[in-house]
Amino acid sequence: MQKLLFILNESPYGTEKAFNALRFAINLIEEHPKEVEVKVFCFSDSVLSGLAGQAPNDGPNVQQTLEVLTGLGAEVKLCTSCTKARGITHLPLVKGVVLGTLDDVSEWTLWADKVINF
Repeated sequence: MQKLLFILNESPYGTEKAFNALRFAINLIEEHPKEVEVKVFCFSDSVLSGLAGQAPNDGPNVQQTLEVLTGLGAEVKLCTSCTKARGITHLPLVKGVVLGTLDDVSEWTLWADKVINF
């Protein structure tokens, strides 16, 4: 079993980096369900990806992508310090997404066979 940690830093809608990271993770799980285990940790503006109620006018819907990913069993955490800095700590999150700490991402990094940064 290949253990993969995705670390996201980019805003969900300023570029397509967050969306591409999430769909890449989904593809890995869907195509190799018995071969991979995925965790996603969001830093910086990527924490906005985890907010519930997204309704973009055009392009991908990151909330829906996260819902698919967590539905496939991936763990997703948002950096608590980053959510505090943006004033969003108490806003509702996408189902399956939770707040995390540096201790969490440190533990996940040691757990992972590969760390993929977006």
